[in-house]
Amino acid sequence: MTHQDTFSVSTNNHGEMHEITEQVRQVVKQAGIKTGICHVFNIGSTGALGAIEFEPGLEEDLPKLLDRMIPPSRDYGHERAWHDGNGHSHLQATLLGPSITVPVRDGNLVLGTWQQLFHLECDIKPRNREIVVTVTGD
Repeated sequence: MTHQDTFSVSTNNHGEMHEITEQVRQVVKQAGIKTGICHVFNIGSTGALGAIEFEPGLEEDLPKLLDRMIPPSRDYGHERAWHDGNGHSHLQATLLGPSITVPVRDGNLVLGTWQQLFHLECDIKPRNREIVVTVTGD
């Protein structure tokens, strides 16, 4: 059996993180699947998903790390083509990826005690992100 639903995340700026564990958990519960997988996907090329201990220190550290690795710059090929200032946003989102898959056991997400799901806004302007959650299993 497969169940799919969506929810939205509204963001205000680059580097903003949102914990989405509970929204995903609710979709898994609605699916009624006991054993399977849950795939979570961000629609858009400048948003990313992952799993982390969602706490203020890491909420600050991850965006700063990405900005050091892939800093804002006007020298990216994307910027030369589009002049929109978000070449680094595309690269950061690509590095982390637009999706994550989590096992489902006994109708629950299989996550560690200190592991939560997050959405990271990599773009430089506010966005309303659509997150697609697909749960497959028995």
